[in-house]
Amino acid sequence: MIKQLMTTGTACAALALAWSTPALADAHVEDVHSDGLRAAVMEDMPGLVELYQDLHANPELSFQEFETAAKLAERARALGFEVTEGVGQTGVVAVMENGEGPTVMLRADMDGLPVIEQTGLPYASTRTAVPASGVETGVMHACGHDTHMAAWIGAAQLLAERKDEWSGTLVMILQPAEETGEGALAMLADGLFERFPKPDYVLAFHDAAGAPAGFIGYSKGYALANVDSVDVVIPGIGGHGAYPHTTKDPVVIGAHIVTRLQTLVSREVSPLDPAVVTVGSFRAGSKHNIISDEARLQITVRSYTDEVRAQLLEGIARIARGEALAAGMPEDLLPTVTVQDPYTPSTYNTPEFTEQVMAGLSQRFEGRVMETPSVMGGEDFGQFYRADPETVESLIFWVGGVPQERYEASQRGEAELVSLHSPFWAPDAPVVIATATEALTAATLDLMPKTGG
Repeated sequence: MIKQLMTTGTACAALALAWSTPALADAHVEDVHSDGLRAAVMEDMPGLVELYQDLHANPELSFQEFETAAKLAERARALGFEVTEGVGQTGVVAVMENGEGPTVMLRADMDGLPVIEQTGLPYASTRTAVPASGVETGVMHACGHDTHMAAWIGAAQLLAERKDEWSGTLVMILQPAEETGEGALAMLADGLFERFPKPDYVLAFHDAAGAPAGFIGYSKGYALANVDSVDVVIPGIGGHGAYPHTTKDPVVIGAHIVTRLQTLVSREVSPLDPAVVTVGSFRAGSKHNIISDEARLQITVRSYTDEVRAQLLEGIARIARGEALAAGMPEDLLPTVTVQDPYTPSTYNTPEFTEQVMAGLSQRFEGRVMETPSVMGGEDFGQFYRADPETVESLIFWVGGVPQERYEASQRGEAELVSLHSPFWAPDAPVVIATATEALTAATLDLMPKTGG
């Protein structure tokens, strides 16, 4: 899924100024706290970087993460976690009970993308696999899930070593199939909250391709969007291009539908409610002088609230039907509109919990934590909050991944930043992993203070 940190206008200018701190890439080595946590992270970094490089070189596609899950499950088991594999097909759940207290769940996603890597890294992936399309492709961790897993192991190691500093139940999960939006739901359907301790708090991070390495960004409330994929099939009455009066042209009907869809956001949804309707594909016909008997649209629909989502989806169906009727199509040849299921729901960071965690991280990472605008990308982490919004507190935050020199060059207009999912995406992995490991560990320790004598 797309999760790149994006900003516009004055917000972008403010963030660019704040993110131009010199020598940021080295900032994480300065330990201003007395708990020794940062020093412990740095001691573990050689092993974590080695793990990251192995994960990067050996990515696996959604629901194919067999080797990845097995190697990380083995590490968690060696740390003393009670580990269950095969949850939601290829997911892993690692539980450590440590007395009375809250239950905290840390999540990392495992899957790579069907992308042929072009980073030139010495440990670049040369893996190939066959995705759902059935066409063999290269596979790459182009979304940074390899950094997520390395930091997940880093936090697991530190929390296992520091059991005398926390009290409660730690649930650490490795989720499959985030890129297809199916993995979180699959784990929940397989009893994640019934077979294992249900969390009071769920935490995760994602690397960001629009921020310098080591910065932490967060949004309160809606952080990422509902993501729907909609297919529209438009029947027509085909014929010869020289005699259009004998046909009902689905290309013309489709063109009217595409144009009319623009009014959903501009004229039907409140300007205060974010919404996106993008037609990504329009296919019809096979020859210059043949009017086709069918056209097909593929549409991505983005929103935050369930109400706006329903409004947009209803509007697409209404417009498709209405334009076909306006073109004189009979009732038995009206467009069919299919919303793919499951969809990716919006991700909601519970505000008070977010403020609590980020207050602690702001003190620990002075000058490196900033509230950032929400984005219209998608992330199925939101499923865990939606499974029980009455009792589960949720937060996903960003950790910048752009090498500092490249980020500064981009601010001077001397370099372009690549996005997540790019075959060229190569984050400053050591800084991402070190920052995220410390952040996840520190936040968990704060949420699970030691109780009793």
